[in-house]
Amino acid sequence: MNPRHLESYINRQFLINARNILRHILQTTQSLMSTQNDSSVSEDPPFDPKQPSIPISYPIKSLQELESRSYFDSFHYPFNIASVPISSSSLPDRRRLLVCHDMAGGYSDDKWIQGGTNPDAYAIWHWHLIDVFVYFSHTLVTLPPTSWINTAHRHGVKVLGTFITEWDEGKATCDILLSTKESAQMYAERLTELAVGLGFDGWLINMEVELDPGQISNLKEFVDHLSITMHSSVPGSLVLWYDSVTIDGKLNWQDQLNEYNKLFFDICDGIFVNYTWKENYPSLSAAVAGDRKFDVYMGIDVFGRNTYGGGQWNANVALDVLRKNDVSAAIFAPGWVYETKQPPDFETAQNSWWALVEKSWGVLRNYSGPLPLSTNFDQGRGYHISVDGKNISDATWCNLSCQGFQPLLELADPTNSIQVTVDLKEASYSGGGNITFKGSLEKQTYFERKILQGEFLLSELPIHFIYSVKSNGNSSLGLKLIFISNEDEILSVLLTSQPENHFSSKFSKIITTHEHRDFSSAWVINEGAIAMNGYTLTEIHAVCHRSDSSLPDSKDSTEVSPSDYYALLGHITIKNSDYKPDFPVSSSWLVDGKYVKWTSGSEGSKTLDIKISWTLKDGNNYLALKYSIYLVKLSNEEGGTSGTSLEPVKEEYLGVAQVNCFYVSDLEVPSDTCSLKFIIQVCSVDERIQALDESPYYQLEVEGA
Repeated sequence: MNPRHLESYINRQFLINARNILRHILQTTQSLMSTQNDSSVSEDPPFDPKQPSIPISYPIKSLQELESRSYFDSFHYPFNIASVPISSSSLPDRRRLLVCHDMAGGYSDDKWIQGGTNPDAYAIWHWHLIDVFVYFSHTLVTLPPTSWINTAHRHGVKVLGTFITEWDEGKATCDILLSTKESAQMYAERLTELAVGLGFDGWLINMEVELDPGQISNLKEFVDHLSITMHSSVPGSLVLWYDSVTIDGKLNWQDQLNEYNKLFFDICDGIFVNYTWKENYPSLSAAVAGDRKFDVYMGIDVFGRNTYGGGQWNANVALDVLRKNDVSAAIFAPGWVYETKQPPDFETAQNSWWALVEKSWGVLRNYSGPLPLSTNFDQGRGYHISVDGKNISDATWCNLSCQGFQPLLELADPTNSIQVTVDLKEASYSGGGNITFKGSLEKQTYFERKILQGEFLLSELPIHFIYSVKSNGNSSLGLKLIFISNEDEILSVLLTSQPENHFSSKFSKIITTHEHRDFSSAWVINEGAIAMNGYTLTEIHAVCHRSDSSLPDSKDSTEVSPSDYYALLGHITIKNSDYKPDFPVSSSWLVDGKYVKWTSGSEGSKTLDIKISWTLKDGNNYLALKYSIYLVKLSNEEGGTSGTSLEPVKEEYLGVAQVNCFYVSDLEVPSDTCSLKFIIQVCSVDERIQALDESPYYQLEVEGA
């Protein structure tokens, strides 16, 4: 070990030891405080994954758990299966950006599969800059929470779990894992089974322990067999090696690709290089990699721990060097912005930090998934939930699985007349998000901002656009579509309900949309269609302008000047004109309730725990965007008796499911309730919803009613 590596190793060991000492002190203090507060209170029973409880995402902590396949027998497994497939199986042949999520030990707000209550939960929405997402924690087998898999896949980003061995416990684990060639193969196959079963795309292998030289051959077998089984089971899957153990078994971070770690690089899909590299190491690594230089991911620690450039707000310094040498980058712990509470607030700081990444690295990825494409600009957290323009819940929430396809909004320029933001507190048409346009705009002028970028090759069939707008006064909002032909001819088409002749020359064509107004919510639905056979739709811009007529004012009590502009874009749906899938009728579903548990409460009330599951009777799968779960409580006063089917009195929103099951916990049931009706409302991939009275349901008679 050379002096620089020795110093790095000693520093790391010191920090680790200090962290372990502090952890021990904290645990001892908490234990003493608990004993002093109430010595008679027993500790909570250990977590039993086979027992029904609120579904969570959790890691696998031992080889015994991994070998036994016990995870697949857990109560939580069906809830953890990703529901969104990735649109592309192969990585692009260019430098790439990998993001490794390492925040507060992992499994925080994101562990709540059916959603949590923190509207300020950590989220990423700059997916257009990312190619690979790794979920990392210091646990043997880190399984990515399904919410991250769903939202990353929705944006075309691959998701990897982490297999890590550390400290004395990790050494003991490796002694078992690498004891024979057969054991190495068996554990590799167990990891592949998990990735296939849960729907993610591969593994980061991080062996941060000293190994005996004689174990290296079986370590090679482990990595090689994992790569082979993953590739055969999941097309386009990835197995990446972390720069740690060398070919002679030493824990000696090389900070580059060289002869001491290339053996592992050669048998998997790439290497995540430790983040303490020097300026010339990217070029040296590229030379060693040859035609696989894009498979070299040079690490950048955003916390800045001995990383090149210092990380934090200078992370772009390292990116500039990597771009110059045309190798890939691995950003570690971008949650630094959130954890350290960078001012002035998380949303602003997050956008500013990722803007530095975009300025250095560029936007290299276009969305090219198949139509339909629908987005409500939801970030997967918020302060309310809406469906078709109507607010159904004012509860705060977080659920990354609900994150819609994200707009490409540039960092706000304070000099612009219109400020464009994703505002989670303003009204929403669907979910909890929108794009808000607010500022000043004079008559006979317009303002535009790019919001989506992709590559959609169009056929002879027309494409159909639907978008929702809510605005004040004569503020109007349209969409500008950019098309490119095979001969590189560029056409711009404006969709608007309020065409203005004074700027019609700025567009190749103007299409007047058909409006549907909902006066109860002030949302206006715009619909339009256009045929562009052979053209590729590449960009969508929002266009702010003014009309001669005034729309219903959503801020009636506010006096506005003639130049004040305010409009919300609630959602956009793009689909082929022949895309008209029907919902399965309610009678085609088999809905069941399991693990029913009643608990007596005060004054005759009860609480209920139950798992609701549903499947089509013919065994086919229905590709839904999500399922919204509602509850109707039927009482004796309303005429409800056992076995009587009633029209819903009042639907109570319970939550959303991404899979065909939902767990209800601690549901309060008043004493006068005789029957509970759980309604499963289907939402299709183009954001259409099935009517509640046509949706499948499960009706449960209240015990003892």
